[in-house]
This record gives sequence, C-alpha cells and structure tokens, in this order.
Amino acid sequence: MLTAAQIEGYHRNGFAVLPGFKSAAEIAALGERALAIVDAFEPGPRRNVFTTDGQSRRSSNADFFASAEGITCFFEDGAFDAAGQLRQPKAESINKIGHAMHDLDPVFEGFSRNAALAQVAAGLGLVRPQLWQSMFIFKPPGIGGEVNWHQDASFLSTTPHSVVGFWFALEDATRDNACLWVLPGGHRGPLRERFVRIASDLGPADDRTEMLALDRTPWPSTDQAQALEVPAGTMVVFDGLLPHYSAVNRSSRSRHAYTLHATDGRATYAVDNWLQRSAKLPVRGFVD
Repeated sequence: MLTAAQIEGYHRNGFAVLPGFKSAAEIAALGERALAIVDAFEPGPRRNVFTTDGQSRRSSNADFFASAEGITCFFEDGAFDAAGQLRQPKAESINKIGHAMHDLDPVFEGFSRNAALAQVAAGLGLVRPQLWQSMFIFKPPGIGGEVNWHQDASFLSTTPHSVVGFWFALEDATRDNACLWVLPGGHRGPLRERFVRIASDLGPADDRTEMLALDRTPWPSTDQAQALEVPAGTMVVFDGLLPHYSAVNRSSRSRHAYTLHATDGRATYAVDNWLQRSAKLPVRGFVD
C-alpha cells in the first residue's frame, strides 16, 4: 500500500519509486519463464524487429497487432548481421516479449495480478484498473536499443487521460546498463504525439500505424532529467504523460525489466489505439 508521502510525490513528480516491491524468488521465476519462451521461439522468415524509430516499421503489422492478444518475441534492431544471421545467441538478441503474457501465461499472470498491485493502483486513483499490455524487456548487453523520449499516453490513449505504467526492475538498473530517465513534473506538460492505428479497407491485418504530432514542446535533455538507478525488485509507477527514456545498453550486463500498463475503465479507450482486444480476450484488472 502506498503511503501518503508516496502518493503526494507521485502527483507532484509524475512517478514514485517503491524499493523491494518484488522478492528475489518472484523475479527469478519471471526471468526463467521469459528465457523458456525465448528458447521455444523459432523465428520464421518474417523476423519481427522492434525499434522505437517508427515502432513496428520493421515488423509485420499483422504480427504486431496480433501480439495484443498473444505472446510474441521481438528482436533488437542490431541483432542480425548483413547476411541475416544472428550476431549473438538468441537469448541475447531479443528486445522484448509482448504483449499479453499477463493474461495468457500463469507465471506472468501470478506476477502481474495480486492484491498488493491492486492496492497501489487504487492509491494512484485507478478506480477500475484495466491491464492492457505486458512487456518483458531484455535490454541485452552491447545491443540493447535506445528507447526514445516518449509518453505512454501516446500509445494507450483514453478520455480523460488515465494510463499508468508499472515498471519492475528485474536486475539492478544503473546508468551503465541504461536505466530509465524521467523528467520530474513533466506529466503536467502536454501530450506531444499519438501513435494511432489506421484502418485498411482490406481488413484489420492490413491496418497501418502512424505517429501523429500534437504539440511541438521539445523533449527533455539529460541535464533536465533524473536517472532512476534502482536495485532489482524495485517497482516504479509513473503517469502516462511523464516523459521517459533509456539509452543504448553498451555495457556487458543486461538490464531486464517488466512493465504493465493499465487504464481506468471509467475512461473511454480510444478506438484508434494500436492495441485492441476482442471478445475472446477481454481486458481485466489486477484482481478478478
């Protein structure tokens, strides 16, 4: 449960840091399950590569959209050489797994759904939390790609704004291995852009995405930002309007993390958000 000081800090800064929120055993179980998913993953001729420069520009849009109701592995942009071969072991080549593990995998669901998280969500003002997506982020050594400055509300838009990110450090996160950077108080600024899904006359599998500029407010510099160097087990919660970023991981250490994004069911979820759920996998909260 959040303290009054943590809630006040969250509303003032746009984020709150909760050390020791997850145990070493919980972290180990999630990491082992993620590596098992990667080990079983056999990439086909369409190798989905994730990059924040256009998001899914190097992935099949059909595969990207399907990941909203599935479990999909996305490679790092620098994972392959000129001949199309992996430069390093598969487990060190994955950018992330997404986006419905919290609904489809028992280990991920157990990590993602419990009373403790429900209490935190309530303390932040989520009256009817709805968990839309989960991501296991590998940030592998040497090639863990930069995640440009962005706001999560660009990707999960609601009216009124309600998206909250729940970010878990599964390994120690430092400047050396590309920890998160945030702009304290930046959530009080405008939403700068929206990542929208544009329908195709050919059907949903042929939809495309586009990043729409909304406001020309510049992104922060690192001089303005705060590095969130946190130990494994820490949970960081942040407002969906908070600008945040992580650099390329050029170190010899990975920086595993896990994220959940929730909105309030009282708000209207945008029909042109990239992530849409069908009746076969309805969105749910932290507790049933």
